[in-house]
Amino acid sequence: MLLTIEKLIYGGDGLARLPADPQTDEAHSRGKAVFVPFVLAGEKIEASLTEQKPGFARAKAEAVIEPSPHRIQPGCPYYGRCGGCHYQHAEYGHQLEIKKEILRESLRRTAKLELPFDIQVHPSPPWNYRNRSRLQVQVGPKFSAGYFRMGSHELLDVEECPISSRLTNRGIAALWQSGRAGKVPEGTREVEFFANAEDTQLLLEIRCSRSARRAAVHMWAEEFRAVLPEIAGIVAFREPNPGDRKAGAQEILVVVGASSLTYRTQRAAYRVSAGSFFQTNHYLTDELVKIVTANQSGQFALDLYAGAGLFSTALAGDFHHIVSVELSQTSSADLSYNLLSNGKAVQATAEEYLGRANNSVRAGKDAVPSGANKPDLVVVDPPRTGLGERVARLLGDMGAPRVVYVSCDPATLARDLVTLLAAGYHMEQVHLVDLFPQTFHMETVVHLLR
Repeated sequence: MLLTIEKLIYGGDGLARLPADPQTDEAHSRGKAVFVPFVLAGEKIEASLTEQKPGFARAKAEAVIEPSPHRIQPGCPYYGRCGGCHYQHAEYGHQLEIKKEILRESLRRTAKLELPFDIQVHPSPPWNYRNRSRLQVQVGPKFSAGYFRMGSHELLDVEECPISSRLTNRGIAALWQSGRAGKVPEGTREVEFFANAEDTQLLLEIRCSRSARRAAVHMWAEEFRAVLPEIAGIVAFREPNPGDRKAGAQEILVVVGASSLTYRTQRAAYRVSAGSFFQTNHYLTDELVKIVTANQSGQFALDLYAGAGLFSTALAGDFHHIVSVELSQTSSADLSYNLLSNGKAVQATAEEYLGRANNSVRAGKDAVPSGANKPDLVVVDPPRTGLGERVARLLGDMGAPRVVYVSCDPATLARDLVTLLAAGYHMEQVHLVDLFPQTFHMETVVHLLR
Protein backbone atom coordinates (compact mmCIF):
# COMPACT_ATOMS: atom_id res chain seq x y z
CA MET A 1 0.00 0.00 0.00
CA LEU A 2 0.98 3.65 -0.42
CA LEU A 3 1.46 5.67 2.78
CA THR A 4 2.41 9.29 3.51
CA ILE A 5 4.51 9.87 6.63
CA GLU A 6 3.01 12.63 8.78
CA LYS A 7 5.78 12.98 11.34
CA LEU A 8 8.37 11.11 13.39
CA ILE A 9 7.58 10.04 16.93
CA TYR A 10 9.68 9.19 19.98
CA GLY A 11 11.10 5.71 19.42
CA GLY A 12 12.33 6.35 15.88
CA ASP A 13 9.25 5.41 13.84
CA GLY A 14 7.33 7.51 11.38
CA LEU A 15 3.58 7.93 11.83
CA ALA A 16 1.19 7.39 8.91
CA ARG A 17 -2.50 6.55 8.61
CA LEU A 18 -3.92 3.42 7.02
CA PRO A 19 -6.21 3.99 4.04
CA ALA A 20 -9.76 2.68 4.14
CA ASP A 21 -10.14 -1.01 3.34
CA PRO A 22 -13.20 -1.54 1.12
CA GLN A 23 -13.34 -5.20 2.16
CA THR A 24 -13.83 -4.33 5.84
CA ASP A 25 -15.61 -1.78 7.97
CA GLU A 26 -14.32 1.47 6.46
CA ALA A 27 -15.23 3.55 9.51
CA HIS A 28 -13.16 1.24 11.68
CA SER A 29 -10.09 1.02 9.43
CA ARG A 30 -9.83 4.62 8.21
CA GLY A 31 -7.26 6.66 10.05
CA LYS A 32 -5.71 3.86 12.10
CA ALA A 33 -2.16 4.82 13.08
CA VAL A 34 0.60 2.83 11.42
CA PHE A 35 4.22 3.03 12.57
CA VAL A 36 7.05 2.67 10.06
CA PRO A 37 10.81 2.70 10.81
CA PHE A 38 13.54 4.35 8.71
CA VAL A 39 11.35 7.00 7.09
CA LEU A 40 11.10 10.80 7.28
CA ALA A 41 8.22 13.26 7.52
CA GLY A 42 6.55 14.04 4.21
CA GLU A 43 7.82 10.94 2.42
CA LYS A 44 5.52 8.82 0.29
CA ILE A 45 6.37 5.15 0.62
CA GLU A 46 5.26 1.77 -0.59
CA ALA A 47 4.76 -0.29 2.54
CA SER A 48 3.69 -3.73 3.68
CA LEU A 49 2.00 -4.44 7.00
CA THR A 50 3.99 -6.46 9.53
CA GLU A 51 1.61 -6.33 12.50
CA GLN A 52 -2.04 -5.46 13.10
CA LYS A 53 -3.39 -4.50 16.52
CA PRO A 54 -6.86 -3.18 17.44
CA GLY A 55 -5.58 0.38 17.87
CA PHE A 56 -2.57 0.57 15.56
CA ALA A 57 -0.50 -1.26 12.98
CA ARG A 58 3.16 -1.62 12.06
CA ALA A 59 4.65 -1.67 8.60
CA LYS A 60 7.96 -1.63 6.79
CA ALA A 61 8.89 0.57 3.84
CA GLU A 62 9.42 -1.54 0.72
CA ALA A 63 10.27 1.50 -1.40
CA VAL A 64 10.49 5.26 -0.93
CA ILE A 65 8.45 6.76 -3.76
CA GLU A 66 8.99 10.42 -2.86
CA PRO A 67 12.02 10.84 -0.58
CA SER A 68 12.54 13.71 1.83
CA PRO A 69 15.18 16.27 0.79
CA HIS A 70 16.85 15.46 4.12
CA ARG A 71 17.34 11.77 3.30
CA ILE A 72 20.97 10.63 2.93
CA GLN A 73 22.88 7.38 2.59
CA PRO A 74 23.43 5.75 6.03
CA GLY A 75 27.02 5.66 7.26
CA CYS A 76 26.99 2.11 8.68
CA PRO A 77 26.84 -1.20 6.77
CA TYR A 78 24.56 -2.70 9.44
CA TYR A 79 22.01 0.11 9.48
CA GLY A 80 18.43 -1.07 9.08
CA ARG A 81 19.23 -4.46 10.58
CA CYS A 82 20.96 -3.41 13.82
CA GLY A 83 18.72 -2.13 16.60
CA GLY A 84 21.17 0.51 17.81
CA CYS A 85 20.53 3.40 15.40
CA HIS A 86 17.34 4.91 13.96
CA TYR A 87 18.19 8.17 12.15
CA GLN A 88 21.27 7.49 10.00
CA HIS A 89 19.13 8.03 6.89
CA ALA A 90 18.64 11.71 7.90
CA GLU A 91 21.08 14.60 7.68
CA TYR A 92 22.43 15.33 11.14
CA GLY A 93 20.99 18.84 11.26
CA HIS A 94 17.58 17.40 10.46
CA GLN A 95 17.98 14.80 13.23
CA LEU A 96 18.24 17.69 15.68
CA GLU A 97 15.08 19.29 14.27
CA ILE A 98 13.23 15.97 14.63
CA LYS A 99 14.27 15.62 18.28
CA LYS A 100 13.48 19.24 19.07
CA GLU A 101 9.93 18.89 17.72
CA ILE A 102 9.39 15.56 19.52
CA LEU A 103 10.50 17.15 22.79
CA ARG A 104 8.25 20.17 22.26
CA GLU A 105 5.28 17.93 21.43
CA SER A 106 5.89 15.71 24.50
CA LEU A 107 5.80 18.77 26.76
CA ARG A 108 2.70 20.07 25.00
CA ARG A 109 0.74 16.80 25.02
CA THR A 110 1.55 15.49 28.52
CA ALA A 111 2.39 18.60 30.56
CA LYS A 112 0.13 20.99 28.58
CA LEU A 113 3.13 23.29 28.20
CA GLU A 114 3.59 25.79 25.41
CA LEU A 115 7.14 27.00 25.89
CA PRO A 116 7.46 30.82 25.86
CA PHE A 117 11.09 30.48 24.77
CA ASP A 118 13.10 28.39 22.32
CA ILE A 119 14.67 25.05 23.18
CA GLN A 120 18.45 25.45 23.21
CA VAL A 121 20.04 22.69 21.12
CA HIS A 122 23.57 21.40 21.74
CA PRO A 123 24.86 19.24 18.85
CA SER A 124 27.55 16.58 18.97
CA PRO A 125 29.99 15.29 16.39
CA PRO A 126 27.74 12.61 14.87
CA TRP A 127 30.25 9.73 14.70
CA ASN A 128 32.69 7.96 17.06
CA TYR A 129 31.11 9.71 20.05
CA ARG A 130 30.27 6.75 22.31
CA ASN A 131 32.73 6.05 25.12
CA ARG A 132 30.75 2.97 26.22
CA SER A 133 29.58 0.13 23.95
CA ARG A 134 28.22 -3.27 25.00
CA LEU A 135 28.32 -6.23 22.64
CA GLN A 136 26.37 -9.46 23.05
CA VAL A 137 28.56 -12.56 22.66
CA GLN A 138 27.81 -16.11 21.59
CA VAL A 139 30.77 -18.48 21.92
CA GLY A 140 29.41 -21.63 20.29
CA PRO A 141 28.77 -23.48 18.11
CA LYS A 142 30.17 -20.59 16.05
CA PHE A 143 31.56 -17.40 17.58
CA SER A 144 29.41 -14.29 17.21
CA ALA A 145 29.52 -10.79 18.70
CA GLY A 146 27.33 -7.80 18.03
CA TYR A 147 24.05 -6.10 18.82
CA PHE A 148 20.46 -7.28 18.75
CA ARG A 149 18.61 -7.00 15.48
CA MET A 150 15.98 -4.28 15.24
CA GLY A 151 12.93 -5.25 17.29
CA SER A 152 14.26 -8.64 18.41
CA HIS A 153 16.68 -10.48 20.68
CA GLU A 154 18.34 -12.17 17.71
CA LEU A 155 22.07 -11.48 17.57
CA LEU A 156 23.45 -9.59 14.58
CA ASP A 157 27.17 -9.95 13.88
CA VAL A 158 28.80 -6.51 14.11
CA GLU A 159 32.52 -6.07 13.45
CA GLU A 160 32.60 -2.27 13.48
CA CYS A 161 30.42 0.43 15.04
CA PRO A 162 30.75 3.94 13.56
CA ILE A 163 29.13 5.65 16.57
CA SER A 164 31.60 4.02 18.99
CA SER A 165 35.00 5.54 19.73
CA ARG A 166 37.92 4.67 17.49
CA LEU A 167 39.69 2.79 20.27
CA THR A 168 36.51 0.85 21.01
CA ASN A 169 36.42 -0.24 17.37
CA ARG A 170 39.96 -1.55 17.71
CA GLY A 171 38.74 -3.45 20.76
CA ILE A 172 35.82 -4.91 18.78
CA ALA A 173 38.23 -6.03 16.04
CA ALA A 174 40.46 -7.68 18.66
CA LEU A 175 37.44 -9.44 20.17
CA TRP A 176 36.50 -10.90 16.80
CA GLN A 177 40.08 -12.01 16.19
CA SER A 178 40.13 -13.76 19.56
CA GLY A 179 36.71 -15.32 18.96
CA ARG A 180 37.58 -16.65 15.53
CA ALA A 181 40.71 -18.22 17.04
CA GLY A 182 38.51 -20.07 19.53
CA LYS A 183 39.99 -18.30 22.55
CA VAL A 184 36.87 -16.65 24.05
CA PRO A 185 35.90 -18.89 26.98
CA GLU A 186 32.58 -20.68 27.30
CA GLY A 187 30.04 -18.77 29.34
CA THR A 188 30.98 -15.31 28.02
CA ARG A 189 27.72 -13.43 27.42
CA GLU A 190 28.63 -9.74 27.00
CA VAL A 191 31.71 -7.60 26.51
CA GLU A 192 31.41 -3.90 27.31
CA PHE A 193 34.10 -1.40 26.30
CA PHE A 194 34.50 1.84 28.26
CA ALA A 195 36.98 4.41 26.91
CA ASN A 196 38.49 7.32 28.82
CA ALA A 197 37.96 10.93 27.73
CA GLU A 198 41.10 10.97 25.56
CA ASP A 199 40.20 7.61 23.94
CA THR A 200 43.60 6.27 24.91
CA GLN A 201 42.58 3.61 27.45
CA LEU A 202 39.87 0.97 27.71
CA LEU A 203 38.23 -0.72 30.65
CA LEU A 204 36.43 -3.95 29.75
CA GLU A 205 33.47 -5.41 31.62
CA ILE A 206 32.74 -9.06 30.86
CA ARG A 207 29.41 -10.63 31.81
CA CYS A 208 29.62 -14.40 32.29
CA SER A 209 27.13 -17.18 32.98
CA ARG A 210 27.11 -19.09 36.26
CA SER A 211 28.91 -21.95 34.51
CA ALA A 212 31.92 -19.88 33.38
CA ARG A 213 35.24 -21.22 34.71
CA ARG A 214 37.32 -18.68 36.59
CA ALA A 215 40.67 -20.04 35.36
CA ALA A 216 39.60 -19.97 31.71
CA VAL A 217 38.25 -16.42 31.95
CA HIS A 218 41.40 -15.24 33.72
CA MET A 219 43.68 -16.79 31.09
CA TRP A 220 41.72 -15.22 28.24
CA ALA A 221 41.64 -11.80 29.94
CA GLU A 222 45.42 -11.84 30.37
CA GLU A 223 45.92 -12.77 26.73
CA PHE A 224 43.36 -10.27 25.42
CA ARG A 225 44.98 -7.46 27.40
CA ALA A 226 48.37 -8.35 25.94
CA VAL A 227 46.98 -8.15 22.40
CA LEU A 228 45.65 -4.60 22.95
CA PRO A 229 47.96 -2.68 25.32
CA GLU A 230 45.47 0.19 25.61
CA ILE A 231 43.32 -2.06 27.79
CA ALA A 232 43.96 -0.77 31.31
CA GLY A 233 41.98 -3.54 32.91
CA ILE A 234 39.37 -6.26 32.50
CA VAL A 235 36.73 -7.08 35.12
CA ALA A 236 34.55 -10.15 34.64
CA PHE A 237 31.24 -10.45 36.49
CA ARG A 238 29.25 -13.62 37.04
CA GLU A 239 25.51 -13.28 36.40
CA PRO A 240 23.47 -13.34 39.62
CA ASN A 241 21.41 -16.27 40.78
CA PRO A 242 17.76 -16.09 39.72
CA GLY A 243 15.80 -14.23 42.36
CA ASP A 244 18.80 -12.32 43.74
CA ARG A 245 17.28 -8.91 44.52
CA LYS A 246 20.25 -7.13 46.03
CA ALA A 247 20.42 -3.66 44.51
CA GLY A 248 23.41 -3.40 42.21
CA ALA A 249 24.86 -6.67 43.53
CA GLN A 250 27.45 -8.03 41.10
CA GLU A 251 29.71 -10.98 41.79
CA ILE A 252 33.22 -10.29 40.52
CA LEU A 253 34.70 -13.37 38.90
CA VAL A 254 38.06 -12.06 37.62
CA VAL A 255 40.05 -8.82 37.71
CA VAL A 256 43.06 -8.42 35.41
CA GLY A 257 44.85 -5.09 35.59
CA ALA A 258 42.94 -2.02 36.77
CA SER A 259 39.33 -2.22 37.90
CA SER A 260 38.66 1.45 37.09
CA LEU A 261 39.56 4.27 34.71
CA THR A 262 40.28 7.92 35.36
CA TYR A 263 37.92 10.06 33.28
CA ARG A 264 39.13 13.65 32.97
CA THR A 265 36.85 16.61 32.28
CA GLN A 266 37.54 20.35 32.32
CA ARG A 267 36.29 20.62 35.91
CA ALA A 268 37.57 17.42 37.54
CA ALA A 269 38.99 13.92 37.16
CA TYR A 270 36.72 11.02 38.11
CA ARG A 271 37.37 7.46 39.11
CA VAL A 272 34.91 5.29 37.19
CA SER A 273 34.93 1.63 38.19
CA ALA A 274 33.64 -1.33 36.24
CA GLY A 275 29.92 -1.43 36.85
CA SER A 276 29.57 2.32 37.56
CA PHE A 277 27.37 4.67 35.56
CA PHE A 278 28.94 7.49 33.57
CA GLN A 279 27.74 9.59 30.62
CA THR A 280 28.38 7.99 27.23
CA ASN A 281 29.22 10.88 24.87
CA HIS A 282 32.85 11.91 25.33
CA TYR A 283 32.41 15.01 23.15
CA LEU A 284 29.58 16.55 25.20
CA THR A 285 30.42 15.60 28.80
CA ASP A 286 31.90 19.03 29.56
CA GLU A 287 29.03 20.78 27.78
CA LEU A 288 26.48 18.84 29.82
CA VAL A 289 28.24 19.68 33.09
CA LYS A 290 28.35 23.35 32.13
CA ILE A 291 24.63 23.43 31.28
CA VAL A 292 23.72 21.85 34.62
CA THR A 293 26.13 23.69 36.92
CA ALA A 294 26.96 27.10 35.39
CA ASN A 295 26.03 30.14 37.50
CA GLN A 296 24.88 27.94 40.38
CA SER A 297 26.13 28.76 43.89
CA GLY A 298 24.99 28.84 47.49
CA GLN A 299 25.22 27.11 50.85
CA PHE A 300 23.88 23.66 50.09
CA ALA A 301 23.32 21.64 46.90
CA LEU A 302 21.64 18.24 46.68
CA ASP A 303 22.45 15.83 43.83
CA LEU A 304 20.00 12.93 43.43
CA TYR A 305 20.86 9.88 41.28
CA ALA A 306 24.43 11.16 41.47
CA GLY A 307 26.24 8.25 39.79
CA ALA A 308 30.00 8.67 40.13
CA GLY A 309 29.56 12.36 41.00
CA LEU A 310 29.79 14.07 37.61
CA PHE A 311 27.69 17.07 38.70
CA SER A 312 28.45 16.97 42.43
CA THR A 313 32.19 17.30 41.97
CA ALA A 314 31.74 20.20 39.55
CA LEU A 315 29.38 21.98 41.98
CA ALA A 316 31.69 21.53 44.98
CA GLY A 317 33.66 24.69 44.26
CA ASP A 318 30.55 26.88 44.25
CA PHE A 319 28.63 25.49 47.26
CA HIS A 320 29.71 25.15 50.86
CA HIS A 321 28.13 21.72 51.20
CA ILE A 322 27.13 19.01 48.74
CA VAL A 323 24.99 15.96 49.52
CA SER A 324 25.01 13.31 46.78
CA VAL A 325 22.57 10.42 46.79
CA GLU A 326 23.19 7.21 44.83
CA LEU A 327 21.78 3.71 45.34
CA SER A 328 24.23 1.56 43.34
CA GLN A 329 26.96 0.13 45.54
CA THR A 330 29.63 0.45 42.84
CA SER A 331 28.71 3.97 41.76
CA SER A 332 28.33 5.05 45.39
CA ALA A 333 31.90 3.91 46.13
CA ASP A 334 33.19 5.96 43.19
CA LEU A 335 31.06 8.88 44.33
CA SER A 336 32.65 8.86 47.79
CA TYR A 337 36.10 8.71 46.20
CA ASN A 338 35.43 11.56 43.75
CA LEU A 339 33.73 14.01 46.13
CA LEU A 340 35.73 16.85 47.63
CA SER A 341 35.93 17.43 51.39
CA ASN A 342 32.73 19.50 51.44
CA GLY A 343 30.74 16.65 49.90
CA LYS A 344 28.84 13.82 51.54
CA ALA A 345 27.79 10.63 49.75
CA VAL A 346 24.58 8.89 50.84
CA GLN A 347 23.78 5.39 49.57
CA ALA A 348 20.00 5.38 49.34
CA THR A 349 17.13 5.79 46.93
CA ALA A 350 15.97 9.32 46.14
CA GLU A 351 12.64 8.53 47.79
CA GLU A 352 14.32 7.35 51.01
CA TYR A 353 16.56 10.41 51.24
CA LEU A 354 13.84 12.96 50.45
CA GLY A 355 11.44 11.33 52.92
CA ARG A 356 14.00 11.47 55.74
CA ALA A 357 15.12 15.01 54.88
CA ASN A 358 11.57 16.38 54.74
CA ASN A 359 10.71 14.70 58.05
CA SER A 360 13.81 16.22 59.66
CA VAL A 361 12.84 19.71 58.51
CA ARG A 362 9.29 19.26 59.78
CA ALA A 363 10.69 18.13 63.14
CA GLY A 364 12.82 21.27 63.35
CA LYS A 365 16.09 19.44 62.71
CA ASP A 366 18.73 20.33 60.15
CA ALA A 367 18.67 18.17 57.03
CA VAL A 368 22.49 18.37 56.81
CA PRO A 369 25.24 19.26 59.29
CA SER A 370 25.74 22.62 57.60
CA GLY A 371 22.76 24.11 59.35
CA ALA A 372 20.91 24.58 56.06
CA ASN A 373 17.48 23.05 56.38
CA LYS A 374 16.70 23.35 52.67
CA PRO A 375 19.00 23.07 49.64
CA ASP A 376 19.56 26.09 47.41
CA LEU A 377 19.75 23.75 44.42
CA VAL A 378 18.62 20.20 43.66
CA VAL A 379 19.99 18.34 40.63
CA VAL A 380 18.11 15.19 39.57
CA ASP A 381 19.33 12.79 36.87
CA PRO A 382 16.97 9.79 37.10
CA PRO A 383 16.91 6.70 34.85
CA ARG A 384 14.46 6.44 31.93
CA THR A 385 11.61 5.71 34.31
CA GLY A 386 11.92 9.28 35.63
CA LEU A 387 11.21 10.43 39.17
CA GLY A 388 7.72 9.01 39.48
CA GLU A 389 4.87 10.73 41.28
CA ARG A 390 6.05 9.92 44.82
CA VAL A 391 9.60 11.32 44.37
CA ALA A 392 8.34 14.32 42.38
CA ARG A 393 5.90 15.19 45.18
CA LEU A 394 8.60 14.81 47.84
CA LEU A 395 10.87 17.05 45.78
CA GLY A 396 8.10 19.63 45.52
CA ASP A 397 7.53 19.42 49.28
CA MET A 398 11.23 20.08 49.90
CA GLY A 399 10.76 23.45 48.23
CA ALA A 400 14.26 24.16 46.94
CA PRO A 401 14.27 27.45 45.03
CA ARG A 402 16.10 25.88 42.06
CA VAL A 403 15.83 22.43 40.49
CA VAL A 404 17.77 21.18 37.47
CA TYR A 405 16.19 18.09 35.93
CA VAL A 406 18.42 15.99 33.62
CA SER A 407 16.25 13.59 31.63
CA CYS A 408 16.89 10.83 29.09
CA ASP A 409 13.20 10.28 28.27
CA PRO A 410 10.88 13.14 27.23
CA ALA A 411 7.71 11.21 28.14
CA THR A 412 8.67 10.64 31.79
CA LEU A 413 10.12 14.15 31.98
CA ALA A 414 6.80 15.66 30.85
CA ARG A 415 4.90 13.48 33.33
CA ASP A 416 7.12 14.55 36.25
CA LEU A 417 6.92 18.20 35.24
CA VAL A 418 3.15 18.11 35.78
CA THR A 419 3.78 17.40 39.47
CA LEU A 420 6.64 19.89 39.84
CA LEU A 421 4.75 22.71 38.13
CA ALA A 422 1.77 22.04 40.39
CA ALA A 423 4.18 22.43 43.34
CA GLY A 424 4.90 26.01 42.27
CA TYR A 425 7.88 25.69 39.91
CA HIS A 426 8.13 27.32 36.51
CA MET A 427 10.48 26.57 33.64
CA GLU A 428 13.32 28.99 33.01
CA GLN A 429 15.38 27.09 30.40
CA VAL A 430 15.11 23.92 28.33
CA HIS A 431 18.19 22.40 26.70
CA LEU A 432 18.31 19.50 24.24
CA VAL A 433 21.76 17.94 24.57
CA ASP A 434 22.30 15.47 21.75
CA LEU A 435 24.29 12.80 23.57
CA PHE A 436 23.04 10.10 21.19
CA PRO A 437 23.34 11.11 17.49
CA GLN A 438 21.91 8.69 14.90
CA THR A 439 19.43 7.37 17.51
CA PHE A 440 16.03 8.55 18.77
CA HIS A 441 17.41 8.98 22.29
CA MET A 442 17.88 12.49 23.64
CA GLU A 443 19.09 14.18 26.81
CA THR A 444 17.08 17.12 28.12
CA VAL A 445 18.09 19.59 30.82
CA VAL A 446 15.32 21.68 32.35
CA HIS A 447 16.00 24.56 34.75
CA LEU A 448 13.12 25.15 37.18
CA LEU A 449 12.63 28.10 39.52
CA ARG A 450 10.28 28.62 42.43
